[in-house]
Amino acid sequence: MLADLFNNPALMIMLVGALVGTASSLVGTLLVLRGTSMLSDAIGHSIVFGIVVVWLLTQQQSGPVQILGAALTGVLTVFLTELLVSTRRVKKDAAIGLVFPVLFSLGVLLLNLYARDVHIDTHTVLLGEIGFVWLDTVSLGDYRVPQSLITMGAMTLLNLAFITLFYKELKLATFDEALAKALGLAPGVLFYALLLLTSGTAVAAFDAVGAVLFVAFVIVPPSTAYLLTDRLWLIFVLGALVSIISSVTGYYLAVAWNVSIGGMMAVMTGVLLTLAFLLGPRYGLFAQWLRRRRQRRLNEVRTLAVHLYNHEDEPRQAMENVTHALREHLLWDTARARRVVARSCRNRLILCHGDVLELTESGRELAREILEPTR
Repeated sequence: MLADLFNNPALMIMLVGALVGTASSLVGTLLVLRGTSMLSDAIGHSIVFGIVVVWLLTQQQSGPVQILGAALTGVLTVFLTELLVSTRRVKKDAAIGLVFPVLFSLGVLLLNLYARDVHIDTHTVLLGEIGFVWLDTVSLGDYRVPQSLITMGAMTLLNLAFITLFYKELKLATFDEALAKALGLAPGVLFYALLLLTSGTAVAAFDAVGAVLFVAFVIVPPSTAYLLTDRLWLIFVLGALVSIISSVTGYYLAVAWNVSIGGMMAVMTGVLLTLAFLLGPRYGLFAQWLRRRRQRRLNEVRTLAVHLYNHEDEPRQAMENVTHALREHLLWDTARARRVVARSCRNRLILCHGDVLELTESGRELAREILEPTR
């Protein structure tokens, strides 16, 4: 049974994609909320330098040592970035743009000088090929299991364990770093630990999906989740769910259209982000339009109530509190006036006696609530 699952190329590709997305979105959520998500792009490129250096020192192209070396390179990227920012000569975005091209260029240079005959190249690191992950297998008991499945499964569990163990500390350090420092929580240490995991996830993912898809998974699913909820734990859950959906739908669409699998997975993260941007329950454009529409209608009803209340028990009440007078006093056209009157009647704020409008007790109470602060 398990052997059949491990020998299913489609399932392995989707599962590896889902694990890459889940592991990336777990660390990416905190980076996005801290406003440092583009560090993932810097790390994704600069790990080439770490990969090459580790190979030159150990002759190992993969494994824990390679992951650790690349992770340290990611930390070096951030350290050099912070060092430049501390000079107050450049801003953070410019510092990132200065540091990672240097490290990436050094990695490419070392690769061309000393590792031409080694199966490490910039195309693999940047773009990967998730369609072939099921071919690179290792023995696990009696089964041949894709290596990427093991490494990404381990990184996903490690990221999840880190976030679970330090959830409260990470939450406080993300949203109120000053308070975290005052409480002695060492937010700087937590941040660098997060960057270590981000770098480790990047190097674990590069052979399968490449740095480009890794960056997409780090930034887009958490951003999508953030458009849907304000609860941190739910952002983690929704980010992982977006990653899984993107991996599954991206695979089937790539097969149907005969295009890049990794590229289509990245496209699907963008599609889901667009849907959240348009249809999100709180921050989506459609939801905002509905809120503005409801507020506008409420304001119309409130305006009508105040107008009728101001002219109650006055000699000109019979002339002012009629539908056709609203055009002159409130500058409403006939159609709008009729819509507002009908809405107010349905809400039992006014009574209509032909063309004459009369406030109910609820309507008077609404008008008094509005006018009371000014009287």
